[in-house]
Amino acid sequence: MIAVGAILRYATDINIEGVSLDTVGLILMIAGAAGLLIGLWQFAALRRSRGRPADAPVEERREVREPPRY
Repeated sequence: MIAVGAILRYATDINIEGVSLDTVGLILMIAGAAGLLIGLWQFAALRRSRGRPADAPVEERREVREPPRY
C-alpha cells in the first residue's frame, strides 16, 4: 500500500475529474504505514508473551517406543 500510494502521489500525472490521485496516494501511504506499525506492535507483543526468562529451567522429555511388529 505504501508503494502504490507513493506511485500515485509522486509518479503519476493523470487528471481524473472529481478524484485527486495525490490525495488517494497520500491516504494509501498513511494507511500502509499504520498497518505496518500495528503489525510490528502485534509481533513485539507476541514475542514478549511467548518469551521465557533466560534462567528458567528447560524440561526435556524422551519418549521411547517399541518398534512395530510385522
